[in-house]
Amino acid sequence: MERVCRVLEYDKMKKQLMQHASSSLGKKRIERLMPDTDLEKVQYAQNATFEGAKVLRLKGQAPLGGIRDIRASIKRAAISGMLNEQELLDIASTIYGSRRFKSFIEQCLEDEIELSILPALAGDIVPLTGLERSIKQSIDDNGEVLDSASPQLRSIRQQIRSHESSVRSKLESMTRSSSKRKMLSDAIITIRNDRYVIPVKQEYRGQFGGLVHDQSSSGATLFIEPDAVVAINNQLREARVKERQEIERILHELTAEVSEEGENLQTVVDTMEEVDFLFAKSYYSREIKASQPELNGDGRLDFKKARHPLIPKEEIVPIDVELGNSFQSLVITGPNTGGKTVTLKTIGLLTLMAQSGLHVPCEEGSEAAVFQQIFADIGDEQSIEQSLSTFSSHMVNIVDILDKLDHESLVLFDELGAGTDPTEGAALAISILDYVYKVGAKVAATTHYSELKGYAYNRNGVMNASVEFDVETLRPTYRLMIGVPGRSNAFAISRRLGLRDDIIEEAQSQIGADTNKIEKMIASLDESRKEAESELERADQYRKDAEKLHRELEQEYERFERDKERAMEEAEEKAKEAVRKAKQEANDIIEYLREVQKSNPAIKDHELIEAKKMLDEASPELKSKTKKQPKQNKQAANADKLMPGDEVKVISFDQKGHIVEKVSDKEFYVQLGMMKMKVKTGDLQYMSRPKQETKSPLAAVRGKDAHVKTELDLRGERYEDAMLMVDKYLDDAMLAGYNQVSIIHGKGTGALRKGVQEKLKRHRNVSQTRMGGMNEGGSGVTVVQFK
Repeated sequence: MERVCRVLEYDKMKKQLMQHASSSLGKKRIERLMPDTDLEKVQYAQNATFEGAKVLRLKGQAPLGGIRDIRASIKRAAISGMLNEQELLDIASTIYGSRRFKSFIEQCLEDEIELSILPALAGDIVPLTGLERSIKQSIDDNGEVLDSASPQLRSIRQQIRSHESSVRSKLESMTRSSSKRKMLSDAIITIRNDRYVIPVKQEYRGQFGGLVHDQSSSGATLFIEPDAVVAINNQLREARVKERQEIERILHELTAEVSEEGENLQTVVDTMEEVDFLFAKSYYSREIKASQPELNGDGRLDFKKARHPLIPKEEIVPIDVELGNSFQSLVITGPNTGGKTVTLKTIGLLTLMAQSGLHVPCEEGSEAAVFQQIFADIGDEQSIEQSLSTFSSHMVNIVDILDKLDHESLVLFDELGAGTDPTEGAALAISILDYVYKVGAKVAATTHYSELKGYAYNRNGVMNASVEFDVETLRPTYRLMIGVPGRSNAFAISRRLGLRDDIIEEAQSQIGADTNKIEKMIASLDESRKEAESELERADQYRKDAEKLHRELEQEYERFERDKERAMEEAEEKAKEAVRKAKQEANDIIEYLREVQKSNPAIKDHELIEAKKMLDEASPELKSKTKKQPKQNKQAANADKLMPGDEVKVISFDQKGHIVEKVSDKEFYVQLGMMKMKVKTGDLQYMSRPKQETKSPLAAVRGKDAHVKTELDLRGERYEDAMLMVDKYLDDAMLAGYNQVSIIHGKGTGALRKGVQEKLKRHRNVSQTRMGGMNEGGSGVTVVQFK
């Protein structure tokens, strides 16, 4: 298998895959990757890649940062070896990364993404938050142990800072001293052998007591620790020793915690290695636009628009290739550099990828087989050391293949029988293909021999194929044509290049009649194929145009339905709001009438109840969207025909009344019993109009049916005219049977109000008067009640 992987450039493909690993764990897992021969395991690996691709498609990416290969640290902790700060940080980072991934998968499930393999992997992860917290509380992101790691360490470091401050203070006083500054090479404080020193000129050595720790390269400067700071430096050194001891103690404690969780940590590492590998496959699948193939163990493969992953996208020509369905041997012919070898490598590499759990760069619906063995004899592997010719080198490989293959094998032969006498080579190639066919293995072979074109026609289970060559451009198109053998283009190319026709005709006469017939047959098949492909392309374009139009129409219809439904919902909401406001206003009126009833017992409760019932029944019924809207009432009145005094029926209330006043062509004030309402014209049905009576002395006597408003507006009238109008109105209101009326006189100077009230006091039929309430006009209105 290793030789086949090398010949088919499987390792180069793995290098591409490795670029998508997020950690060294995933890369090491890819290094160990090899094709599997167990159908169930391959199917599981394919499904895992599919789940990763689904997550990437829906979420964009997976959180895999922070994962480290901590297996060596786990082993050292298990044997009580102390882990350093960076190793502990890597462990904490890996715990955090695994915990974040676990939460990510749980969120995917909450978002109702159907997954099975990834949740199972996430379920194996133990969230070691306690260990992670211990490490993070003791070591910062730069790998330094924090003061908060222990009370002892905090105390020791406070001593260190205190000693350092004392040393620096004493040395700074020396560097600032005018008498000693001239003795220094530079007015600075530096460190030598972990002790604070100052640079002193050589000639002033005797002026400073203390220890010499170093000197400059020229010897002109000595780095001296003065006697004044020796004791403090000693204390500082002791404190630092204690600091290192305390840090080691803390690291040992953390290492012990790691050792306790060693088994869980190992599970986390193994799981995240598999997760990183899984998503590397998914990222790679997205990059090469691959799809999940259907798998089988019967040796059937059908790659649709297959692309070799190592060929640049701008150069690749997709091919359709199948094997193992109606035929188990494929013989590919065509010119050199026409793409025959690439076709073989594409078949082999895509099969290896599929058996490795990788998606293959093909269109959806492709099929791949899981073979137990894959053999390939491709390329010139001539051995100089063994003094083997090209033919011998190939034959050594072929002999080895024929000894090992069985009915569950895939065999790829490149230029079978080449490198020797054409007649013998062709015969040998036919014999080898026959043997492989009898064994039951699937085989794809390329050849130059024209004899093998006829071989495919004369054998069941064998199919011809060829790579297309454009005679016009004298270049191969790299397209694979199943069922069509390769044509001999020597004469066509020669004619295209300008060779004399008589020479070409003489050459053609040298070829046998059977050969000419075969070439003509192949040419006819080629023309028929091109015509069929052209027709299929046009038909496919028509189908795509029709599907596109159908989708657009469906989208437009759905958009129309959504807009219609939204408009109806908005209309219903507005109608409901209008009804709610109307009911609220009606309830306010009823409450007001009840207040009036307290002062006028003549208004009966059953009248109020009936009025409330009428208001409730006035609420429009909002029809369902699926029902037809009611047609407009054909008996609705015409605004031009209605006049004040006309008897009408309010359709929505099913109540009769008479028009009091015309507001506009669209609305009228209508008196319904004791209530006056504003009603739409479309809601009115004309009933009758009172007859015009001739004036007579009795004309002043009118019954209850005569039209009299329940209020009299005197605003703007002269005082004398207003008094006459009050007398006449009071008589008319009494005859109309009203118990209560309102006289609007306004506030003004108060003269008109005073005159009205004086007249009312003297009127024999007025029982009492009062000023209007807050909702009745206030002091600008006088409310009159009759006896």
